[in-house]
Amino acid sequence: MRWLSKLFEFVGKVGLFSLRVVVDSLRPPFEFAQFFRQLAEVGNKSLVLIVVSGFALGAVMTLHTRSTLVLFGATAMIPAVQAVSFFVEIGPLVAGLLLAGRVGSGIGAVLANMRASEQIDAIESLSIDSFKYLVVPRVLACVIALPFLTLFMDFAGLLGGFLSEELSSHIAPTLYINRAFDYLQWANFIAPTLKTAVFGFIIGSVSSYFGYTTDKGAQGVGEAATNSVVLSSLLIIVADVLLIKCIFFLFPETAI
Repeated sequence: MRWLSKLFEFVGKVGLFSLRVVVDSLRPPFEFAQFFRQLAEVGNKSLVLIVVSGFALGAVMTLHTRSTLVLFGATAMIPAVQAVSFFVEIGPLVAGLLLAGRVGSGIGAVLANMRASEQIDAIESLSIDSFKYLVVPRVLACVIALPFLTLFMDFAGLLGGFLSEELSSHIAPTLYINRAFDYLQWANFIAPTLKTAVFGFIIGSVSSYFGYTTDKGAQGVGEAATNSVVLSSLLIIVADVLLIKCIFFLFPETAI
């Protein structure tokens, strides 16, 4: 049972760390300059990865969907199937996992390196709250950036799906868009998109925890990067299941 007690201890530490992030984010002074710097790091530098991945995933999904629906004579449903599956679930989940891999590892490695090289101690020696200066802006940047990145992935996937379908059936853009949104309203993907803010909080908090609290010197840098990606990805998948249940319970009329 020793491993169980260690598990509860770890969960408690991460929970308190995340709670401190929430409290400090509401307490002045606010590090706006650091926040916008991290927002550019998380958002701008992830945009190309998100758009390219969404475009490729949308094209591949259309190819697979078409090969199946052709058997049932339901090729007219391809745009609707593509839009519903991508906007409601695939886009938010894949965007969260991609950000966990690109940003989570970076946050964990950078903070762990700062801890190992005693840069965090140097910041604190200047009477600066290192937690509020280093951790809070990174978490808030993930929370704000991920919903917008998800929108880019959704529409990139829709574009990839259209181009893939256009090459096969020469469908008109207006007809594809009309069919895509026949069974999908804007309200249907507002909640699934906003849930990525929770994914962003998970990525930022978990990654910052492993980097900020490491005490293994240079060895801890690699471990922090690896643990950040692994645990963030697992928690995103678990949170996705729970949030889907919440969305169906709270928004039964708009949930698909």
